[in-house]
Amino acid sequence: MGAALLRVLAVWAVSTLTMLALAGILPDFRLQSADGDSTTRIAITAASGAGAFGLLSALVWPLLVRALLLVPAFVLGLLVFVLNGSLLLVALNLIPDGRGAAEPETAVVVAAVMSAASSATSTFLTVRDDGAYRRRLARLADRRRRRRGETGGPPQPPGTVFLQIDGVGHDVLRDAVRPRGNRPPIMETVAGWVDTTHTLTPWRTDWSSQTGASQLGILHGSTEDVPAFRWYEKETRQVIVSNRPTSAAELQRRAAARTGDEGLLTVDGASRGNLFTGGAEELALVLSVAARRGRHNRSRSGYFAYFRDPANATRTAGSFLAEIFRELGQSARARLRRETPRVGRGGLYPFIRAFATVVERDVVVAAVMGDILSGRTAIYADLVAYDEVAHHSGPRSRDTHQVLRRLDRSVALIAKVVEHAPRDYRIVLLSDHGQSPGATFADAYGLTLEDLVRAGCALPVPRQAGRTGGHRPAVAGGGAEAREAARAALRRPERDGDGHGPSDPVVLASGNLGLVSFPDVPGRMSREEIDRRHPALLRTLADHPGVGFLLIRSERHGAVVLGADGAEHHLDTGRIVGRSPLAAFGDGAVAAVRRTARFPNAPDIMVNSAYDPATGEVHAFEGQIGSHGGLGGAQSHPFLLWPIELSPPTRPGEQLVGAERVHAVLRRWLREADGPQVPEGTDGPEVPQVSEGEETRLLGDVTAASAASPPLPDKTR
Repeated sequence: MGAALLRVLAVWAVSTLTMLALAGILPDFRLQSADGDSTTRIAITAASGAGAFGLLSALVWPLLVRALLLVPAFVLGLLVFVLNGSLLLVALNLIPDGRGAAEPETAVVVAAVMSAASSATSTFLTVRDDGAYRRRLARLADRRRRRRGETGGPPQPPGTVFLQIDGVGHDVLRDAVRPRGNRPPIMETVAGWVDTTHTLTPWRTDWSSQTGASQLGILHGSTEDVPAFRWYEKETRQVIVSNRPTSAAELQRRAAARTGDEGLLTVDGASRGNLFTGGAEELALVLSVAARRGRHNRSRSGYFAYFRDPANATRTAGSFLAEIFRELGQSARARLRRETPRVGRGGLYPFIRAFATVVERDVVVAAVMGDILSGRTAIYADLVAYDEVAHHSGPRSRDTHQVLRRLDRSVALIAKVVEHAPRDYRIVLLSDHGQSPGATFADAYGLTLEDLVRAGCALPVPRQAGRTGGHRPAVAGGGAEAREAARAALRRPERDGDGHGPSDPVVLASGNLGLVSFPDVPGRMSREEIDRRHPALLRTLADHPGVGFLLIRSERHGAVVLGADGAEHHLDTGRIVGRSPLAAFGDGAVAAVRRTARFPNAPDIMVNSAYDPATGEVHAFEGQIGSHGGLGGAQSHPFLLWPIELSPPTRPGEQLVGAERVHAVLRRWLREADGPQVPEGTDGPEVPQVSEGEETRLLGDVTAASAASPPLPDKTR
């Protein structure tokens, strides 16, 4: 109690001195009457103002944030400075005799500086009083046990934190943990784990190499009938898009119905920043519940838990603005240097990038830290920053290297927080897919996939089609996960699919995977029927230099892959005409395409772009120079970095193939910790929990303390 009081007094003193300094620097900020005051009187006025501002920040700010959950949470970050400045104006008005005054724009600056100063002071004192923090956490855990009537018992088995670094392929991670001459690795923390406490293993995705399929498989154990990131369903006449809240909820429902299980995180789990819940009850920034309303939806509570601390809010808002300017500068540099390939990065993209790399990262990391402090059993979190930037800057650009460094610091922060946890933790890093580089299909060939399909169907094509380098718009919009997460945070309505005539083909894109459906024909069209209606279409597509292969269904031969110059691969019988169109795509391509061919919602024609094995390049049908979604190169090869004390994910010589297999491995690892920690007909182990208010205070303490923590203990393995 005494130490806590001393910390409060110290923060108050620093805030007072900061206010005095700002009053001397800023002309529109004063702490004295018009006739002037003595030094002592000015100091008392500053102390009064600092105290009032501190109380308002502690008492009123959380209420403001909770009220603002009724409006777009994304906007909250932009309003932080205004709200903080408003609180300062109220605090100044509480000073007797009207001695405190500031212009509104000056109040914003003063409030931001004071919040930063008080946060820095609290950080320093927390680091110095780390032992007191440990004792407080132990008391909270002991209090929880007493309330439940528990007097002791065996220690808790280790918990598990699954951190998904979205879009980072095995090759990118391997390069990021290697020293670069005399310079340290890009990801120093992760580099320290590889081949010491952890083992790095690649795995291979299914044909659909994207977050919707991979994360659904990892968290819910099923990727069945998920042919792409987006697809047209003839039965419902709707476009399913994996990162739309309603679509994500439907995909999750279907997976649970197929497996008979709610997911990986059903027992005492937490899902943070994901498309799907994994069966967890503790949720933050989860898209599959973002469309729900009511007390059972806690997805938006992650914003409140983080932004209720004005220091967090100010820091994140400042970083958000800095990231916008960073993107504008990097984009301008790319244009001035005429870097190729290149895509447009204007419009709302700088804001989407800042949301993914700052707001979503900060909220997710804070939520994971709170879960660790609470002793939660299984935590799965997705950090999407790299994936979003790599789509527009390229998978190996300097822009993405900066993002990887910041993600490495987030991993280090989470790992150090484990030292303060009430139980041991094992940290597993993994990715859901990689990314393959390459110019877009439209930039390389001057027309979009939709233009090519319409030409093959003898339908009108826009005049600019065929002009190479014309920067035609991408098919069906970008597929980056952060865009719909930002729309959900803004509480914007979901966008309907593009309008089509009753007989026009619906052309959709998922990275370098294209999907063509004819909505006026029920069921899946056969090769023979397509040839009757559009005799030139299949050859127009298959013979185009930007197309690698097509998947169609034949009435006579079943699933058939078509390539250039009449090449065919009959998947049901194994018959090959000419050279197999799948030969360039490596091991596993035949099995992956054959599996997708039997999906009921597979489109009439699936189009995979060309792939150059020498460069690893593909051509996205969207506006992305780093893409994923189909076959070809690094996009199909994510990674799994697992603690050495866990059992190997596969037998020697075996490959880990498919997100469903990854799900089975993660389940096995949860069971190995004195399990079961996944549903086995009994409830999971009880762990001490921390109340929301205590959790927020402890989170701020441990965030600061971790900066000066010693090397990682064994429990982080």
